[in-house]
Amino acid sequence: MPNESLTPAQQELYEWLSDYISTKHHSPSIRQMMQGMGLRSPAPIQSRLRHLQEKGWIKWQEGQARTLQLIGDSFSGVPVLGAIAAGGLVETFDDVQETLDLTSVLKTRGIFALTVNGDSMVDSCIADGDIVLMEPVSDCSGLRNGTVVSALVPGSGTTLKHFYRKGSKVILEAANPAYDPIEIDSEFLEVQGKLLAVWRQA
Repeated sequence: MPNESLTPAQQELYEWLSDYISTKHHSPSIRQMMQGMGLRSPAPIQSRLRHLQEKGWIKWQEGQARTLQLIGDSFSGVPVLGAIAAGGLVETFDDVQETLDLTSVLKTRGIFALTVNGDSMVDSCIADGDIVLMEPVSDCSGLRNGTVVSALVPGSGTTLKHFYRKGSKVILEAANPAYDPIEIDSEFLEVQGKLLAVWRQA
């Protein structure tokens, strides 16, 4: 956390920004900040942003509100829990290997990352080597058909597929016609997470 203290007005804006980014997962526009602070002019917002930046609480390119990043967060990164198959099945992940630093982008608790192995999801723009950010799923009954999930198939491992419910069965369908769907009784399937974002490293 930055050392320099904030004025009440600066603190108010910083806390509002933190809440907004925590909920929306992106930074707000100047107009949205004005509405949030009950102001009719952008000047006070821009002044507070400059002070927040000078004091080390945010990163911001003046004139480009969407570039705003919070520095004062305690959020330390998204754990990369291992690799996931997008072809056949591989063993499930069992430990944290590294962390993917997305401090300024994500604050949702429990989000984890997986490295994609294989090409079964290429038609959904998920390629071999991509990192997928997954939001934990505690109850798959609320999942919509077509949702991309990481699912544990007992005795086989985890896989990344589109989720479809068909009576008492679940169909895990690839986004590549070269791969056959996986059909399994819903009671034996563990859905670990649903796709939040795809991170393609250069």
